Amino acid sequence: QVQLVESGGGLVQAGGSLRLSCAASGMMFNINVMSWFRQSPGKQRELVADITRDGITNYADSVKGRFTISRDNAKNSMYLQTNSLQPTDTAVYYCNMAIRFAPSPYYTDYWGQGTQVTVSS
Repeated sequence: QVQLVESGGGLVQAGGSLRLSCAASGMMFNINVMSWFRQSPGKQRELVADITRDGITNYADSVKGRFTISRDNAKNSMYLQTNSLQPTDTAVYYCNMAIRFAPSPYYTDYWGQGTQVTVSS
């Protein structure tokens, strides 16, 4: 069994910063892509950023230059540094990891419980 535990959300004024964290715990496993998604009320969940095991990153256009995703493979953890936050960034942020349990060759998506980020104007 794998659990993804998120932390770091909160209330911040426009222009402020937050650092989100997500750690995976449980049985021994291999993690491929790690991703951050977000969902605002009435909107579909959207990809914010993702990072491969080798450190290749990808960002949504709306956060490029403001957010930075990173990971620590030894700690089975990933992070999202969010800077220059705007009210439009208000959402529940979810972490997602593609995890494989040896000897299976297949990866399964796991999700964190979500952490609320609220940006006031």
